[in-house]
This record gives sequence, C-alpha cells and structure tokens, in this order.
Amino acid sequence: MNKLICSCGAVVAAVALLSACGGGGGETSLAPAANVVPDSALASPEAYTRYVGSLAPDDQSEPLLLTGVVAPVSDNTEPIPLG
Repeated sequence: MNKLICSCGAVVAAVALLSACGGGGGETSLAPAANVVPDSALASPEAYTRYVGSLAPDDQSEPLLLTGVVAPVSDNTEPIPLG
C-alpha cells in the first residue's frame, strides 16, 4: 500500500511540475511528442522513477499526458527517491 502511494505521489508530482497554460504553434513533427510518457519509462518501477525524476519543471511546454499511463509497481523492492 505504501508503494502504491509512493507511485501515485510520483505521478502527481510529475503532473504538478509539468502543468502549464500555454500553447503556441501548430507545428507538425514526426518526432515523438515530448509530452507523452515513453514506453521505456513504463518497463519497470526503476525506469519510471528515473524518467519522472529527470523531468525538469518547465512553464513553457505542454503538460505531460498521463491518459492510459499506469505507473509500474513492484511488490519486492523499496521505493526509490526522486531526484
């Protein structure tokens, strides 16, 4: 239960750090969207924690899309601190 709270806390922290009001262009690019969680970050709890911890606060970019994202959890490892 404590690990689930930690995982949810990481998601809430990521959303809080990345929420922004802004917008700006109608540019179309073939590069992966910067506001989407990559599949590699969902491979393990450690990868997810490293990804969330690497996100820098940015008031100019679009918020991270968490639709359909389920943070990976582990029942046999200790929580990893962010940062």
